[in-house]
Amino acid sequence: MSMSSERVCFLIPTYNNPLTVKKVALDARKYLDDVLVVDDGSSQPGRAACEQLAQENIAIVHHRAANGGKGAAVKSGFEVARSLGYTHVLQVDADGQHDLASVPAFLETLRSNPQALVMGYPVYDSTAPLVRRIARKFTDFWVNLEAGHGVIRDAMVGFRVYPLQALETLSVPSNRMDFDIEVAIRLVWQGVKVINLPVSVRYLQASEGGISHFRPLGDNLRFSWLHSRLCTIKCMRWFFGLFSQVGARI
Repeated sequence: MSMSSERVCFLIPTYNNPLTVKKVALDARKYLDDVLVVDDGSSQPGRAACEQLAQENIAIVHHRAANGGKGAAVKSGFEVARSLGYTHVLQVDADGQHDLASVPAFLETLRSNPQALVMGYPVYDSTAPLVRRIARKFTDFWVNLEAGHGVIRDAMVGFRVYPLQALETLSVPSNRMDFDIEVAIRLVWQGVKVINLPVSVRYLQASEGGISHFRPLGDNLRFSWLHSRLCTIKCMRWFFGLFSQVGARI
């Protein structure tokens, strides 16, 4: 699929998704020829599934030496994609949750808005766990404070198009599931336009290969610490901005 001057590849971070990663990569290739899979230090079954993708020329596969978290895997993917000459990556999860039928709408939006961050917001079915819904409501409240009300419809869904140029000088300390939240907010602070589009989300059963690496206690504590940091930074930016304006008038 031609994208004019933009070069886009899928970016699929994976950690121990041996039953689903191949199907996700094959489905992705229905929309774009170029698929980059980042194996975040999977154990042997997950690593073997990724190696098979490379052997069958389904995807470019980058193996991380050790598990560093979803954010670390995505960061590695940014570096690899940039080194290969891509200008954008379309990130999707490797567990099969995302309905890739939404991809054409994301690519069409990218054509008209190549500098924007195009973010998916979830349309859930009955498979969505209650604990995940609660975590999202908690996060939505803080994200509205940090990025502006309604600017980001959902900061946790890992179905999004990143313009790589906007990320070149951006520092994002988070390396795990909190990365999806922090990178979006910091891009907004940098002045990047956000476009929100719906994407259907289904949680697979274990028999289908559905594996959740979300840890309700640890990850929610991590989210709390993240929002504490971001709100503090936002307040400091506001205070020093106000101070500068007052100083300029004196």
